[in-house]
Amino acid sequence: MTSRIDFERLVDQALDSIPDWLLERLENVAIVVEDAPDPDDLAEMDIPPGSELYGLYIGIPLTQRNSAYSMVLPDRIVIYRNALRRNFRDIDELREQVRQTVLHEVGHALGMDHEKLAELGLI
Repeated sequence: MTSRIDFERLVDQALDSIPDWLLERLENVAIVVEDAPDPDDLAEMDIPPGSELYGLYIGIPLTQRNSAYSMVLPDRIVIYRNALRRNFRDIDELREQVRQTVLHEVGHALGMDHEKLAELGLI
């Protein structure tokens, strides 16, 4: 099993793999690692309790922000350590799934749907 520090390094590596043109558009978004989803976050996002998630974007996507979007707490990209570690025990598979999860959630923060993420080769 990977330690929390090792897991956070995998997330950092995933962020380093994101093209600069994409990262430059990411504004007011905190990327955090948590062990499991918070029930309140799931309820707010209409996700059934007990759902196994690898990551979640919580906030207002870049494409939906307007002039009223100011002086707000950062949006969050949350990467869920326990589910990823449980389902990907091989370190190389875990590294790749963490990368895919981070890219997927960054895409959502930028307002991209699954089709656009796939078109750009990000998932």
